[in-house]
Amino acid sequence: MTNLHDVAIIDADEVARRAPYADLVATFEAAHGEPIAACERIVYGPEGDSRRFMALPAWQTSGDGGGAIGIKLVTVFPDNPLAGLPSVQAVVLLFDGETGGMLAMIDGTELTYRKTASDSALGSKLLSRNDSRTLLMVGAGGLAPHLIAAHRAVRPSIDRVLIWNRTPHKADALVDAGVADAVVDDLDAAVNSADIISTATMSRDSLIKGALLGPGTHVDCVGAFLPDHREVDDDVVRRAEIFVDSREAAVHESGDLVIPTVAGTIGADAVRADLFQLCRGEHPGRSGVDVITMFENGGGGHLDLMTAQHVWAWR
Repeated sequence: MTNLHDVAIIDADEVARRAPYADLVATFEAAHGEPIAACERIVYGPEGDSRRFMALPAWQTSGDGGGAIGIKLVTVFPDNPLAGLPSVQAVVLLFDGETGGMLAMIDGTELTYRKTASDSALGSKLLSRNDSRTLLMVGAGGLAPHLIAAHRAVRPSIDRVLIWNRTPHKADALVDAGVADAVVDDLDAAVNSADIISTATMSRDSLIKGALLGPGTHVDCVGAFLPDHREVDDDVVRRAEIFVDSREAAVHESGDLVIPTVAGTIGADAVRADLFQLCRGEHPGRSGVDVITMFENGGGGHLDLMTAQHVWAWR
């Protein structure tokens, strides 16, 4: 039986110290070459309401009978920022895969931000053009600064960050803090000028118009993690070479793919590859410099477990 006095308690500041984006991206890239963890995704919430409670268990086995088990318990309350509270709040429990003993209790909010941003950054590292200079951040919530920093960590060529938000004062605050360079009012014009577009909203209606994307643009879709939400329109999925982090979560849960698949806009085989295939060299990624790429960041318990192991094992 686990003695709770022996369980590591890792708070948000310590998670941030132990998981700089570039390091976590490197961990993810290596971990995607290992056996795939068994995962579940359990989502609860009132019908017609964006509030959600989720449980994401994952079990990573190894040949020697070890491995690790983790579970993230997370709430998503989109209106919380109006009360000065984070929209995402979570805790992650990490267990030894051989004995079942609890190893750590980790602040899941900071872990989620860094996991999600590094997931997108790995997608960008493998898919975006290495000469990308302009990043457009769509959404100015709690995840936006992490996504910007993570994208810059893997694409140091980025020298301009634009930001758009439905409520401009939030975008203004990120510019004032030096996180972004300029607020844009005309989203369509900004889409046309960006090399990388990262979306992190809770929108139910598409924001990014595929007809406006320039050659070689990389679109990083993060916010539409529910089947009835979407951030990109049909033209994006028609024009882009589509990649996902994990087929299980992204294809079946993310509205950016679920909605056009159900409508018959794209086929079930529209996804070219996932991160496991890309990291293992089983797929080459984008097929040409002028090709538009789309990366659907669906998340998943396997990524939370990778992050928890990285944080716990840090020395």
